[in-house]
Amino acid sequence: MLCICALNCHASIVVGIAATLLSSKKAVKVLGMKKTQFKRIRLLQRRGLLYAFLLCVFLMLLGGLGFWILEPHTPTFADGMWLAFTTAATVGYGDIVPSTHASRAFAIVMVFFGLSVLSVVTATVAAFFIEAEEKQVERDLLHEIGLLHDLVSHLRDEVREIKVSQSERHS
Repeated sequence: MLCICALNCHASIVVGIAATLLSSKKAVKVLGMKKTQFKRIRLLQRRGLLYAFLLCVFLMLLGGLGFWILEPHTPTFADGMWLAFTTAATVGYGDIVPSTHASRAFAIVMVFFGLSVLSVVTATVAAFFIEAEEKQVERDLLHEIGLLHDLVSHLRDEVREIKVSQSERHS
């Protein structure tokens, strides 16, 4: 019974946090964010980083719960979370290890899902930085194009002046 109460408590907290984060306007109001911070969060939402992070949190909570239930050497939910993290990240410190067949099978599932989620997070962060660099390159190219446009206009004016001066000499 205690397990079910703890599970309901943790689930309601996670759902509350997820709902707040997914509702950006509400998050701005709750956290008192500035407009620039809000824009950054909107950019992260567009790139999927926020959703990848929420997926990562969900995986850790689900993994922690699974290990807490399946593994006798995890007396607390926090121990289950620690085992879920070290398993999903494939770190394996060895302080807590799966000892039952069920917890070992669950560990295999956690490794696959953990690698998948961490790969998505890594790819999203990399895309975020690459996009920022690409925008800078685009701004630099547009600046160069503007300078070249000005140079071409200036050269046209010079050619026009030369033609006018040559036509005046021939007249």
